[in-house]
Amino acid sequence: MKKKPLILVTNDDSIVAPGIRALIEVMKELGDVIVVAPDSPQSAMGHAITINNTLHLEKVKIDAELENEYSCSGTPVDCVKIAVHEILKRKPDLCVSGINHGSNSSINVIYSGTMSAAVEAGIEGIPAIGFSLLDYSWHADFEPSKPYIKKIAQEVLEKGLPDGVVLNVNLPKTEIKGIKVCRQAKAVWEERFDKRINPQGKEYYWLTGEFVNLDKGEDTDEWALKNDYISVVPVQFDLTAHHAIQQLNTWNLK
Repeated sequence: MKKKPLILVTNDDSIVAPGIRALIEVMKELGDVIVVAPDSPQSAMGHAITINNTLHLEKVKIDAELENEYSCSGTPVDCVKIAVHEILKRKPDLCVSGINHGSNSSINVIYSGTMSAAVEAGIEGIPAIGFSLLDYSWHADFEPSKPYIKKIAQEVLEKGLPDGVVLNVNLPKTEIKGIKVCRQAKAVWEERFDKRINPQGKEYYWLTGEFVNLDKGEDTDEWALKNDYISVVPVQFDLTAHHAIQQLNTWNLK
């Protein structure tokens, strides 16, 4: 009898977020599920880890069908690290992160706790996928996305991923036309700080801004989402700009 895949599930919206509960439901159809997720929202934490504070891990019972769910006081990356090194008896066959409430397309992948958890799993040698839905509502409808999430996860379980690569999957809120393998769109946040005064007379700031897509290509994640397709972007965690090495070697650095 073939052994069921072992699947680690995490996120950055907290272990009780509707998005992760929807993802768990899909993964239960594919294998044995272990959940390790933050005990509180950790959005935009990027690849942060906890080094100056203690970490707390608590076994919880949210899904009656699951024996192994843990809430962690740390970041999404902490969750993956502690799962791999303290909880799991063997390396999982897949790590999935999400479903995030809000997209993580384009430059947002840099800031995303959802994707950083997937990247950390990739660093550990685990095939990994981050899933995000283009709907920031806590009560977002994840049902239409479930068959596509299952399909993508099945493909990764069966065929694996290239070394050093994880998948960034973004799902449109609207009716889904299909799946597109894309590149990351070139976009920026035009940021500003809203300066205010608190009741004690001290200044404080709120970071705000506007997302600006500078990329007109029809092979990008932003184009796919705008046109009702799921975007699948292969992301590498080797940040070396290999194309720049030759140019830098012409500098007088000796």
